[in-house]
Amino acid sequence: MAMAARRARPVRVLVDMDGVLADFEAGLLRGFRRRFPGEPHVPLEERRGFFAREQYRALRPDLADKVASVYEAPGFFLDLEPIPGALEAMREMSALANTEVFICTSPLLKYDHCVGEKYRWVDKHLGPQFVERIILTRDKTVVLGDLLIDDKDTILGQEETPSWEHILFTCCHNQHLALPPPRRRLLSWSDNWREIIDSKRGCGQ
Repeated sequence: MAMAARRARPVRVLVDMDGVLADFEAGLLRGFRRRFPGEPHVPLEERRGFFAREQYRALRPDLADKVASVYEAPGFFLDLEPIPGALEAMREMSALANTEVFICTSPLLKYDHCVGEKYRWVDKHLGPQFVERIILTRDKTVVLGDLLIDDKDTILGQEETPSWEHILFTCCHNQHLALPPPRRRLLSWSDNWREIIDSKRGCGQ
């Protein structure tokens, strides 16, 4: 009986927000070109590295603060477009039996606008039931879960061995990376995310 109860424990899926649910990169490029039309920019196909600010700094040092001013501005996070298929996948995922879905997102250090706008974005696109499932943290390693779907290629924090397996969600800045086995990648929301979740059923339960 106890063994059956352990097997029935839900798979807990943590889903990142920017670059996974909300199209941060497209919004940033669009905002930068609108705000600084005469400045050089980094096309999405040339984006490398998680932090856009650092790539713009390498392009020209003063561009780092300019690109940061775009994503630190009011309205930036709220106006981001959903990643194709993300909203449908979240609804389908949350409806699966024995599956818990949480949105696990990190706020900017300059959090004035982004925190409230992240909540409003989720409410606007996914509804109040998902607002209840937002986990806002600068350190995702301390959050318990079976899977973390995130576009950041390396996630470090207090816990050297987090409870979750990191599934790298493909984004313009990480698509060139070759992942060493046994690391796994989700190419898009059209990829077989159900298979990844099912692979965790019965594992360590």
